[in-house]
Amino acid sequence: MEIEWITHACFKIKTHNGKVIYLDPYKISFREDKADIIVSSHSHHDHLDDSAIENVLKEDTIVLGPESISRKLKKYNGKGMKIGEVRDFNGISIQLVPAYTVNKSTHPKNNEWAGIIVTAEGKRVYHAGDTERIPEMKHLHKKITVALLPCGGTYTMDFQEAIEATVDIEPEIVVPMHNWDKKLEDFEALLKQKAPKIQVEILKNKTLKI
Repeated sequence: MEIEWITHACFKIKTHNGKVIYLDPYKISFREDKADIIVSSHSHHDHLDDSAIENVLKEDTIVLGPESISRKLKKYNGKGMKIGEVRDFNGISIQLVPAYTVNKSTHPKNNEWAGIIVTAEGKRVYHAGDTERIPEMKHLHKKITVALLPCGGTYTMDFQEAIEATVDIEPEIVVPMHNWDKKLEDFEALLKQKAPKIQVEILKNKTLKI
């Protein structure tokens, strides 16, 4: 599969057989591939952008998100999922997992917003959503191929917390995101000191093939 960072927390995943999945749709051009599956982690505009969805929506696109945002998904015939639930779509598995902030009030746990695990072609991609480092990361996300982690610090984890979360999750590869223009090369340098065996990929002007 191939992973492309669109912007902010929005990613496109394209499987070997051409299925297209968008995570946290935001500022997606109408020129992009049409979506087979769209998953939103929560209802903030920069993770659930109506114009972005409309630009890649087709008649049979599956739109998913946590049950707590079901009302916003209805216009796309979207389906709400419980945290922990897994749904399978012709070889693609979508699971929602906890995501929340502990020290910030921006994403409280009782909102029941989500992180996302996409499993396909023997690979597991974890999109953390908007979160701080939380205990569930040590227990829910083992055998992760790629972890897409927020690190901007404004509403989510900062660099140091995202590095600690990376150590908890133990992915093969980590992709920093939601960075608010902070220099991601600094994140890479810090992680190499802490966990040199974990590969860092900064997806600027390139895609990641796994």
